[in-house]
Amino acid sequence: MPHCIIEYSKTLENKLSIKELVSLVHGSVFASELFDESSIKTRAIEFTHYQTGLSDSPFIHITLKILQGRDHQQKKDLTKLVSDKVSEFLQPPVSLTIEVVDIEKVSYKKRVIE
Repeated sequence: MPHCIIEYSKTLENKLSIKELVSLVHGSVFASELFDESSIKTRAIEFTHYQTGLSDSPFIHITLKILQGRDHQQKKDLTKLVSDKVSEFLQPPVSLTIEVVDIEKVSYKKRVIE
């Protein structure tokens, strides 16, 4: 935990390295000191077809799914840290949004099958 899901417009692949973006988000979440690095899972999903408002401007939306129990300030600080680090990496124009989503402990199950 957490699960970091980066959704992005395919057009950004010509402007930046998605592999570096994944690494940057992963490292930023670790830098928050809320999670062990070995528990962070980060992945990216491209979107070819999308509309942002009245245009097709490039976008990145990052969802940080975390187990419930963190307070509002911790979530706010996590969002700001990731936003600041990713913003430094991006070249305009791009719409960046980030959200933290609580996962209820009662409904979450992890199983490693080896």
